[in-house]
Amino acid sequence: MTDWAPIAKEYDPLKAGSIDGTDEEPHDRAIWRAMLARYVPNKGVTGDPHLTLFVARLNLQTTEEKLKEVFSRYGDIRKIRLVRDLVTGFSKGYAFIEYKEERALLKAHRDANRLVIDQHEVFVDFELERTLKGWIPRRLGGGFGGKKESGQLRFGGRDRPFRKPINLPNMKNDFYGEGSAERRSWSREGTRDWRTRDRDHERSRDKRWPERERLWTWGESERDSKEERSRGRERKNRDRKDRDRDRSRERDTRKPRDDDKHR
Repeated sequence: MTDWAPIAKEYDPLKAGSIDGTDEEPHDRAIWRAMLARYVPNKGVTGDPHLTLFVARLNLQTTEEKLKEVFSRYGDIRKIRLVRDLVTGFSKGYAFIEYKEERALLKAHRDANRLVIDQHEVFVDFELERTLKGWIPRRLGGGFGGKKESGQLRFGGRDRPFRKPINLPNMKNDFYGEGSAERRSWSREGTRDWRTRDRDHERSRDKRWPERERLWTWGESERDSKEERSRGRERKNRDRKDRDRDRSRERDTRKPRDDDKHR
């Protein structure tokens, strides 16, 4: 695949749901929902999307002041927008930070990812809502990433990039001599190499065989010695029980005799 890339250049829910971006059918209902969604980016959001950073997995107690303190070390910040719930006003755990210069944006993107802020390891990426064509948010079945291996993971982003596909040849056709003549034609040199490899394998097997016989013989002798020791212990136990039984009988016979003497 010459056009393969670990990061998606255009959002496709079907590909995002595949570990290598090659699935042809959706494997969960969320992907179906994302494919049928018609999402329009929020027009009320202002600022330059190409200078905006997305920061997620924040501590719910983290404030705008704390974010400014941490991310201002990478460059001048134009605006910070911490997303909050419209009803409660509590933080939703993610924010958008707009820088004044692209150099500061790239530096923060490179160095701030997995930074610990208020005991939380944050995730940092570029804003995708207004920059990635076809973007579908997580709440509609799209998005990228996901932390649970058993959950609905999405690939093609920074958190979980695509894995390179494994292109396997059609082994069945080649095995049965089907396919083109070029695939069926084997050189004599290659045939000799296979035969040489088989002879080497036979020789090495012949060398290993005596060693295996020694191991098996040693195992059998050890097993025999263990059985012999076990039989010896059983004989000793039987002899001990016999002696104890004889002693108890002898004591029982002596007791009436002593009683007769005292009378």
